[in-house]
Amino acid sequence: MSVRIAVVKESTAGEKRVSATPETVKKFAGLGAEVAVESGAGSSASISDQAYADAGAKLGDRASVLKDADIILGVQGPDPDSLKGAKKGAWIVAGLNPFGERARVDAYAAAGFEALAMELMPRITRAQSMDILSSQSNLSGYKAVLDAASEYGRAFPMMMTAAGTVSAARVFIMGVGVAGLQAIATARRLGAQVSATDVRSATKEQIQSLGAKPIFVENVAGIEGEGSGGYATEMSPEYQKAQAELVSAHIAKQDIVITTALIPGRPAPRLISDAQIASMRPGSVIVDLAVEQGGNVEGAKAGEVVEIHGVKIVGHRNVPSRLAADTSALFSRNLFNFLSAFWDKDGGLPQLDDEIGGAIRLTQNGKVVNPRLLS
Repeated sequence: MSVRIAVVKESTAGEKRVSATPETVKKFAGLGAEVAVESGAGSSASISDQAYADAGAKLGDRASVLKDADIILGVQGPDPDSLKGAKKGAWIVAGLNPFGERARVDAYAAAGFEALAMELMPRITRAQSMDILSSQSNLSGYKAVLDAASEYGRAFPMMMTAAGTVSAARVFIMGVGVAGLQAIATARRLGAQVSATDVRSATKEQIQSLGAKPIFVENVAGIEGEGSGGYATEMSPEYQKAQAELVSAHIAKQDIVITTALIPGRPAPRLISDAQIASMRPGSVIVDLAVEQGGNVEGAKAGEVVEIHGVKIVGHRNVPSRLAADTSALFSRNLFNFLSAFWDKDGGLPQLDDEIGGAIRLTQNGKVVNPRLLS
């Protein structure tokens, strides 16, 4: 008997992505799976129902798609009430925001679902192709620069004209993870003068390799900022003070600042204060990619572009969804790479190993089992 996979239409407001594309539907079919897609699931990502049908998927309403499904795929976790009719023991594989949506996790457990949070995928070599945070952050960094350019009332590159020279925009990237590196590369391609900083000293060479200027605190020994799995950790008061002084002087000279700093399971660290915003010249732009986790920038508002001291603070929600076709393609490949790596050729559910399964499994047998939610 083949594994039945359900692809549900996203119900979260503003979510345009979809968790499977015709490409991955074909790949799952190649493994022997039966794929059912809720009608209209891909419309906001520019994928028609016919394209899914041509790839071998069965189309239907939510109830028919969920019936007998072994695995339910989503971009964001589906509302537990919308899963009525799905069988106990079914897997929910999606970005589940377990720390921000704990009640939903508890509801999955009560309903007997096995919830697998893809954003908790361990950052190990063999799981790189399964990492939804990296794939989505890459395009977020790119889009952040485009959003900044759209709000900025001047040109990015230096231009030599008969009427005089237009100076290059000065762009400062704060946080050099996947999103930050892509932001550097994109701003450089647009001709900006780019600088960047991070709490992890190892990123200095990465910044330089992309042609940007690293802005780092020197003479504060023993602070690397590197946490487990390559994530940043919170810094000591000494480092924070030194960084604030260095960054304040630098921010005052910038035209555009893009902040990307996140700490998993905790509010985003505050990087830019109201006083620092006031030091920037009117018409400058700040893009806060962490606005939905509390924000890196004082005064930033999720879902809004606000103006403070003449500086525009851009706080778009769900930036990956603003490039839904491409982010859906990458997200769906992450899900396929994950499930196919553990595929049971005899037709049973994939058999997860302890390292990956233990990291991403939230619920099992009616209970919340993830150590990070139990501690």
